[in-house]
Amino acid sequence: MIVHSTRLAVAQFTKPRSQKGRAVLCARVAQDKLAHDLLILDLTEIESAPADFFVIATCDSEAQLRAVTDSIDTVNKSLGMGNPKVQGLSTSHWVILDYFDIVVHLMLTETREFYKLERLWGDAKAYTLTPAGAPKVTTITRNKV
Repeated sequence: MIVHSTRLAVAQFTKPRSQKGRAVLCARVAQDKLAHDLLILDLTEIESAPADFFVIATCDSEAQLRAVTDSIDTVNKSLGMGNPKVQGLSTSHWVILDYFDIVVHLMLTETREFYKLERLWGDAKAYTLTPAGAPKVTTITRNKV
């Protein structure tokens, strides 16, 4: 049953033509698995950035974290977009899928609130997704410490 649902999920996505498109794809897959507070950070204008794009999403449980990780990996592999380096599956609080130019950060709520990656990369262009999965420009709020 899970394989069937994964095939259906893969069928609804097409291979993107740009890095931004790949980042949006990863965010859309996470959104499809009910991850929330999705944020795409365009780091291309930041000189010392470790990647061109970060995708950050919050998951409500370890099971959801694994499901989102598996879905992003399955969709990317099925579209021929490579195998990521994966870190954090053993701890299940913060999983990183590193596609070199795009790094996906999937975190449990308390982990995301603690590390606040969006504040660390506050100079980046930021996008959220509409309910239909289209990128929409947003601003990163900077709360004073």
